[in-house]
Amino acid sequence: MPETDTEQPRHRVVDLKAGAHVMTLDAGVFCVFHAPGQVEAGPSGLPGVRISRAPGVPEDAVEVVTFAADGWMGAANSAALVRVRRGPAGVMVTTYQDGQAGSETPRLQVISLISGVPADPAAGAMAEGNRVGGSKASVSGAVGGATRDVVAHIQRRGDVGGALGEWIGQVDSKRWIEGFAVRPEGPVRAKDIEYQAVLGRGWLSPWSEGGQFCGSRGMSLPILGLRVRLKGEAAHKWTVRLAASFTDGTKVGPIEGGAEALQAESLAPLEGFQLEFVPVKGQGKN
Repeated sequence: MPETDTEQPRHRVVDLKAGAHVMTLDAGVFCVFHAPGQVEAGPSGLPGVRISRAPGVPEDAVEVVTFAADGWMGAANSAALVRVRRGPAGVMVTTYQDGQAGSETPRLQVISLISGVPADPAAGAMAEGNRVGGSKASVSGAVGGATRDVVAHIQRRGDVGGALGEWIGQVDSKRWIEGFAVRPEGPVRAKDIEYQAVLGRGWLSPWSEGGQFCGSRGMSLPILGLRVRLKGEAAHKWTVRLAASFTDGTKVGPIEGGAEALQAESLAPLEGFQLEFVPVKGQGKN
């Protein structure tokens, strides 16, 4: 047994400052993300934010997807997807600080991804100093200035373009893709294709038409896979060939047809993909 006080185990209790607020959101898909310019977490891991269903909200009414399974977003450079199947419904936003003087409450923004319309600030109170507002990021929108067949927005790199048949993104880089657009200028044209991003298990974005951006930019929110398909006459002459690489090392494909989305069983973020349009046998290339 310990004989002196110095040999006794030390138990440290840290006082935290916490604030809990409920946002009421209508049916739709929303992104909650850190406003730019915030300080990273300290040694304690704080400040931080957790997003969850509000008490009393049925489990099947609201789904929250974050990098951490418990809904933890940390202090900066992270995001959460919120899908409200039956609205209006409450979403709990809880902020934590370590209680030290000068500690800053994380500032959050909310955007409606499906329509690109900012969530109404009156929908629910956030922590003091936070702001609910819009962003240039959206699930679908034209990509300005891109001149390549395929463009992807890569974590910490920005927009990267490439030709059909090339790998977009870097395999084994561990840098995820946040969104992409496809607008080829060859025999298969932008009007002939449409595509979706995988947002979660069994959860796909709305279809985006060729030339539209699918995903987000600058919100630290990766897509978890993608699906590309042809339509109209092009679907009879060509088939989609798609391969993908994910941040956990998973490689999928190449797979032809475009009937299923490419994603890792682990739901790891997408880090690269290769897209080709292959002539259907007997149809030639015209």
